[in-house]
Amino acid sequence: MTAPSTLEPTVATEPDESELTSGRRLGRRQIVGLIFGGLGVALLVGLAPTITSENRAFAFEPPPDPLRFSFNPVTLVVVIGIVYLVTAALSFLPARYDRIALYAQLLSAALAIPLILGVSLALSAATETNVTNLFDESLVLATPIALGAMTGLWCERSGIINIGIEGMMLASAGVGFMTYAVLGAASSTGWLWGSILIAIATGGALALLHAVLSIRYGINQIVSGVVINLFALGLTGFLRSEVIVPSGNSKGVATSEFGIPLLREIPILGPTLFEGKPLHYLMYVVVFLTWLVMYRTAWGLRVRSSGENPHAAETLGINVITIRYQAVILGGFIAGLAGAWFSMESQSGFEDNMTNAAGFIALAAMIFGKWTPWGAFGGALLFGFARALGSRLQFLNVEVNEFGIPSEFFQSLPFVVTLVVVAGALGRAVAPAASGQPYTPSK
Repeated sequence: MTAPSTLEPTVATEPDESELTSGRRLGRRQIVGLIFGGLGVALLVGLAPTITSENRAFAFEPPPDPLRFSFNPVTLVVVIGIVYLVTAALSFLPARYDRIALYAQLLSAALAIPLILGVSLALSAATETNVTNLFDESLVLATPIALGAMTGLWCERSGIINIGIEGMMLASAGVGFMTYAVLGAASSTGWLWGSILIAIATGGALALLHAVLSIRYGINQIVSGVVINLFALGLTGFLRSEVIVPSGNSKGVATSEFGIPLLREIPILGPTLFEGKPLHYLMYVVVFLTWLVMYRTAWGLRVRSSGENPHAAETLGINVITIRYQAVILGGFIAGLAGAWFSMESQSGFEDNMTNAAGFIALAAMIFGKWTPWGAFGGALLFGFARALGSRLQFLNVEVNEFGIPSEFFQSLPFVVTLVVVAGALGRAVAPAASGQPYTPSK
């Protein structure tokens, strides 16, 4: 006799419905491709036949005789529309062509700049716009955003979420200018720089408060940041109405512009890159030093390890508590510098809520840059450009079918860009693993 077989015949089962749908699910590359495809169709079918065919021009140098690039708005729209359709097609190629699709999407995204400017010129009475000045404004407006992003970077890389950057900037701007107005009559050069230092110290003091609340007492870090924002809003409103305005020095002398010899004479790029004010140039120094210290020094490695795995860092002899205090306070100093830029370089005066959500946009720039210094700086440039572009479009007085677009629409552009970035349109960003998590030493 033979033993009965324990093997059972395999029965073919039909694939589950969820498995079938997951195989047809569109990825991020295809979704972005569909967006560009839709834009391409809208440009070719909806926009190109309706705009003027009279030539417009981009100027690249200051008046009176700038270098100009003339173009036909219809041709510009048609060419970019075709590029968008090609990008959409490339986005649906097999996975081995991912790099080609990525390059095509990046090119299409970059073409949005001449597209918006060209269409805006076609819809306005102006015949040209100065592109060099636009990029110059973008760099200047990116200053507080880049500094705020560096603040957030130091805090979150050490494991502390800081949404109080807005309040740190605002309080620093108010306290710094109050000092300048009361002690320096808003005109003394010595007190100007002394007030800038006080603004930096104010940012550090509020950062210390945030660190104590978050680290020492374990308060929810989001709540602590909200408290700082509300405190700064009330404090600066009081200082302006009760101290700055009664002093009679609501406006003063700002930091002076200077240029780097020889380099400032370079055509087109010279005035944009090598002429400016000191706090703007300090922004580049802060970004570079943040990268250098965070990625090229032992202390920077300790900061990053404290934000990724604090208990593992502790086993290596790192005092995580001390590291977090140091990183958060350093970030506060940087936020204080951003506040000084608002009240003593950009405007030389203080207005209520003058930071205008720059601290929150800085957090979006940090997320855009995936918690890296140069990536966050790139995000700051993007948001700075959005703000400058909104102002430029408002200046051009763009009209659609004789309907003037409200200024509020252009002022909302930076926040629209912020929503797109935070929604993850440019890819999933992963925060430091221990960011926002309370830490208690095991010893």
